[in-house]
Amino acid sequence: MTAPFVKKLVDRAAARYRAAGRFAWHFARGKLGGDPVFAGLLMHGLIPGNSRILDIGCGQGLLASWLLAAKAMQDDGLWPAHWPLAPNPLSIHGVEIMACDVGRAQQALGHAATFTAGDMSRIDFGTADVIVMLDVLHYVSMAAQNEVLQKARNALSPEGTLILRIGDASGGLRFKFSVWTDYAASFVRGHRNVHLHCRSLPDWHTALTDLGFIVSALPMSKGTPFANVLLVAKLVQNTQLQPGVSKI
Repeated sequence: MTAPFVKKLVDRAAARYRAAGRFAWHFARGKLGGDPVFAGLLMHGLIPGNSRILDIGCGQGLLASWLLAAKAMQDDGLWPAHWPLAPNPLSIHGVEIMACDVGRAQQALGHAATFTAGDMSRIDFGTADVIVMLDVLHYVSMAAQNEVLQKARNALSPEGTLILRIGDASGGLRFKFSVWTDYAASFVRGHRNVHLHCRSLPDWHTALTDLGFIVSALPMSKGTPFANVLLVAKLVQNTQLQPGVSKI
């Protein structure tokens, strides 16, 4: 059941982007259907229900559309019985440095979510229960990464969760392919002087535990040639790990 269900979920989440143009719609279908992180977030129940969600580096708002589509499919009685319940976000706020992506997100989702054009190193994070950063931090320096992680720590509620997807710099050829792909994608999007700042999985673990997080890790490259890992960082007050998530 799972594969047909995910396809239906992709179709539903991508449908919103018809309002934002053919490029936005095709990109949404390709990314949601080809990137394992979206289904992974739901299958492992990593985003609690009734949460205020902050999506840093949100692009055209795919995570927001995905979560809203998931809740709608659950309400319609189409949810897989062996999956955790779909999140029921109290609010979703996306932050993205590319104004054109923010425009597409707003066209697609209207008032269902809030989007802000801004630099994660400068913008106020406010308060959130869940902060998500997928493939974002390696575009800024190590010092800037540490500052953003501290901002995220300060913005989280006492039982909050920080979810990061990172490329493991100790991942050998798969990591090198990830880096090459990042450079190519950045070039296509108009960024000509990109420098990537990557860490090994143990270094990420140290950075997060130094901020008071309990860290668990999930491989997040299934079906791709990349060395991606999803890090789930919970504040010490909430040390219970989600089912299916192993401690580093």
